[in-house]
Amino acid sequence: MFDDLEKIEREGLTLASLQARGWAFFIDEVIVSLIFFIIFWDFIFVLKTPEKMIEAINSLVGYLLLLKIIYQTFFVWYYAATPGKMILKIEVIEERDFQTPSFLVSLNRAIGRVISEMLFYLGFAWAFLDPKRQTWHDKLAKTLVVNV
Repeated sequence: MFDDLEKIEREGLTLASLQARGWAFFIDEVIVSLIFFIIFWDFIFVLKTPEKMIEAINSLVGYLLLLKIIYQTFFVWYYAATPGKMILKIEVIEERDFQTPSFLVSLNRAIGRVISEMLFYLGFAWAFLDPKRQTWHDKLAKTLVVNV
């Protein structure tokens, strides 16, 4: 474990703080939510009562999860960072070679991220205990989040 941390330091990399990762998460959730509401505006907001709106939104949860997976996969694969991470100047790299994650690694990480969310964010909380600040989805995909 400590050899890994030494290797990271030797490469001149610094792990992103949990605070930066938290803000990036918040920014990305706002963006995904806005995209979701734009896509489904006509379906949700034509309904007259709050109860019907909530029922409509609940029926679309699968689409929201799919949107999150597509968003995370594309940005991590193509840019090594989501817009939230770009704003906070942090990025995702593969643990083995410190390179931009491949498509499959990015997809694996995105699916793991959604699962962590569904499990009461326990996968995110894990980063507080991990020396490399890895969440469950980072561990699953063998990625690190570092400062740019």
